[in-house]
Amino acid sequence: MNKLLACLFAGLMLAGSPLAVLAQEAVSIGGVQATRVVIAPPQTELSRIIKTGLSASYYGGSTDTQARTEARKLYFFYGARAFEPIWLSASADGHTQFSPAADKILAIFKDAEKEGFRPSDYLTPELDLSAAGTDPAKLAAVETAFSAATMRYAQHLFSGRIRPQAVSGQFDIKARRIDPSQMLVKLASSDRPDQVLGELEPKHREFVALKAALARFYDGAAQAQVTIPDGRVLKPGMKDNRVPLLRSRLDLPANVDGDLTYDVELVAAVMKFQDSMGLTADGVAGPATVAALNGRSATSKDDIVANMERWRWMPEDLGAFNVFVNLPEFRLAIMRNDEVAYTTRVVIGKPENQTPIFSDRIRHIVVNPYWNVPSSIAQNEIGPRLLSNPGYIANQNMELLYGSQVVNASMVDWSRTSIDNFKIRQRPGASNALGKVKFLFPNSHDVYLHDTPSKSLFERSMRAYSHGCVRVQNPMEFADALLQLEPSLTAAKLEGQYGPTESWNNLKTPVPVHLAYFTLRVDADGTIRSYGDVYGHNAALIKLLNK
Repeated sequence: MNKLLACLFAGLMLAGSPLAVLAQEAVSIGGVQATRVVIAPPQTELSRIIKTGLSASYYGGSTDTQARTEARKLYFFYGARAFEPIWLSASADGHTQFSPAADKILAIFKDAEKEGFRPSDYLTPELDLSAAGTDPAKLAAVETAFSAATMRYAQHLFSGRIRPQAVSGQFDIKARRIDPSQMLVKLASSDRPDQVLGELEPKHREFVALKAALARFYDGAAQAQVTIPDGRVLKPGMKDNRVPLLRSRLDLPANVDGDLTYDVELVAAVMKFQDSMGLTADGVAGPATVAALNGRSATSKDDIVANMERWRWMPEDLGAFNVFVNLPEFRLAIMRNDEVAYTTRVVIGKPENQTPIFSDRIRHIVVNPYWNVPSSIAQNEIGPRLLSNPGYIANQNMELLYGSQVVNASMVDWSRTSIDNFKIRQRPGASNALGKVKFLFPNSHDVYLHDTPSKSLFERSMRAYSHGCVRVQNPMEFADALLQLEPSLTAAKLEGQYGPTESWNNLKTPVPVHLAYFTLRVDADGTIRSYGDVYGHNAALIKLLNK
């Protein structure tokens, strides 16, 4: 009994807020109004057994432990309703049966695959009512197990099955929690528990579209798509055994004579596809183009489910006006009412210096920024160079600081002194790593959006080259689009601040910014586009989902 109740505790206590109870009365203590919880006495054998099990866990637990706190909340939840079950009821012939609401929830569990879930996670053996017979203890176990399964399903709908940090520490996302007591009562008393549960799902357009795509697999409407094997980079005029697959994937007729030439017609089709995906439209079929062409994510149930899971991790409200940076896409977009108002290419962190995934608000725009060199770069890149070239810092337009004092790096004996004792910053200027402007959303990762003097990298299809920050291809165009809510600040005014002095501009209306990770994107017309798994997060999540 206690083991089964523990399962319920785990499901119910996912919420961090105190549990609301139903049976309460207002009292006055020393003239101060307060609310007292009323524990109603059990009236049936079944309710007495439920109370006995909950009491043992509540009063028998060690003081100040999480288990005792959970037991206390559950005790009050059922105590407020005289410990009567909410999922079991008596039939006309006196047998115990599931309530109408429970029957409907069981049907929802059976159809869990269309949510990207596994029915077996909810339809557990503990829900076998027929095996319980008329044994009150077994019936009580079914009751508590059903509550646990229901809350598990509800929480999965609301914030996903997998904890984001289990995929990677780069996911700086706090799981959202629901109030278990309110949800259980709302479901148990509803004629349409499916609607109650449906309200917990993300309302984002792309999530809804991915869910519809998943349903097509179970309806038999989805068709497998041609997959292009990895191989050498294909350039115009080359011959390759993958050419027939490429022609099929791009809806071109097969060559009658079986010619394997990467010809003009196929090159043109590849360029059109590259342009539609935001890739460099050069007609060269390299790894990024092949990954996008494969459409593996667009046609795999696992990939659809993984992307649905990540949408469940996103904030419910992205903001009517927001900046959305999709890392696998290497692209930034300003969204207004779920429509793209502006978009540009970005460069993100290298796989060994990954850009973190989180949401925040852009609050400042800094013109002529100093670049405060991260300690990892100072230790791994600058420190070793100073041993052979003490003038390296000055040559890079950088300053060495000891505390707040600028120190001449050439006067330091680097064979006896660690770079860890100093800080390094690069002065504003043409060679500054941040370019002429940066867009700040203060965070613990010290990442932000910024300009860069290294413009050539934007022409590449795979753009993961930074130390973690996000480089913006057209920063002043981006600034102009970003400042639509700032009547007193324009891109022209920012450009007027160009010079040797760092200038800070605070936004009166901070703009939500989302550094996201989606290998599938859904266009407004329903087209699903797939992108490479640059950091391997998608593969890692699929593995966890399938455990």
